[in-house]
Amino acid sequence: MQITSPEGVTQKSESISLPAKRKSASAPAFDVRTHLYRVTGVDLTSIEGIEENTALKVVSEIGTDMSRWPTVKHFCSWLGLSPGNKISGGKVLSSKTKRIPNRAASALRMAALTLVSSKSALGAYYRRMRSKLGAPKAITATAHKLARLIYSMLKNGSEYVDRGQDYYEEQYRDRVIKNMRKRAEDMGYKLVEIETAAPS
Repeated sequence: MQITSPEGVTQKSESISLPAKRKSASAPAFDVRTHLYRVTGVDLTSIEGIEENTALKVVSEIGTDMSRWPTVKHFCSWLGLSPGNKISGGKVLSSKTKRIPNRAASALRMAALTLVSSKSALGAYYRRMRSKLGAPKAITATAHKLARLIYSMLKNGSEYVDRGQDYYEEQYRDRVIKNMRKRAEDMGYKLVEIETAAPS
């Protein structure tokens, strides 16, 4: 049995068969996906939005030795995808992402942009971030999530399993309700769910 984390990463089985994926017009003539799998031990193209060219660009920039970055936060900061925190007097003045020229980060931003119509959990995440923050910040936030998945896969030799947009929306709803209940309790109130009658 496989155990999958909330981010959609599960432990890799001993063998893996790579199902065929549609190649883009700009894809190299050689089998990039198979060669990358031999080098990294994981199939990065299983992540929605990560095509062969994107995976090739990212791996060529970061390599396969993830021990260079002690944690995923260090990795995302190196890519320039982590929010900055300008704090003065305990007040956050700015959380704008630092502008760092990085080809791997640029590739991940382009990958994030392709998720606009995706029915995957990552697609649902991008659309929610876009409605909340606007397109530019949503692209960076989604690229940050893609970077975290890539780090986990390369560091732990794990697989990515997409749960779909319905799963993401359900998880998001549960988080919202949990936060609302906590805020209500902090103010001395109790949140009560109203049961709606089934349509006749």
